Amino acid sequence: MLIFEKPGKENTEATLRIAFDRAKRDNLWVVVASTKGNTGVLAAKMAQENGMPDRFVIVGAVADKGVQKMTEENREILSGIGAKVIFASHVLSGAERGLSTKFSGIYPVEIIANSLRMLSQGVKVAVEVSVMALDSGVLPYGVPVVAVGGTGHGADTACVLTPANASAILDCKIHEILCKPY
Repeated sequence: MLIFEKPGKENTEATLRIAFDRAKRDNLWVVVASTKGNTGVLAAKMAQENGMPDRFVIVGAVADKGVQKMTEENREILSGIGAKVIFASHVLSGAERGLSTKFSGIYPVEIIANSLRMLSQGVKVAVEVSVMALDSGVLPYGVPVVAVGGTGHGADTACVLTPANASAILDCKIHEILCKPY
């Protein structure tokens, strides 16, 4: 496992190279979190370079109060490349965060999210986006993937994991952390 000195977008290119090298070696899908689309565009180009455009998916969040965070320019680039892009509610916050905010409490899914953050924010994101992609029907059920997440902007974490559907979130298995920040 590679440990980066600090979290952040400066680790994006190295993280994606590690992810695609492992995915190519083991013929795995790659799932990449991308909010504004910058990481997604770089990942889509790497997927093409590695001959993997059909085993790759970008996961973005749904619009917040009607405003899509992924830029129109990046959406057009990704569409032109033919990348698979899905948008879904964050599986480890989504509706539950709305309840905890309104009622000033903590709920089970937030405990899962915060437990994963003990490893790194990127591990939490990697689990989350792989579950979102599985629930959307893009990934095959029951097979390991390389999932990429990050802290803030960019990517700094890659894991090999087998996602489960959100309705069975505790069946998700993290097999290996390939890289993460200290």
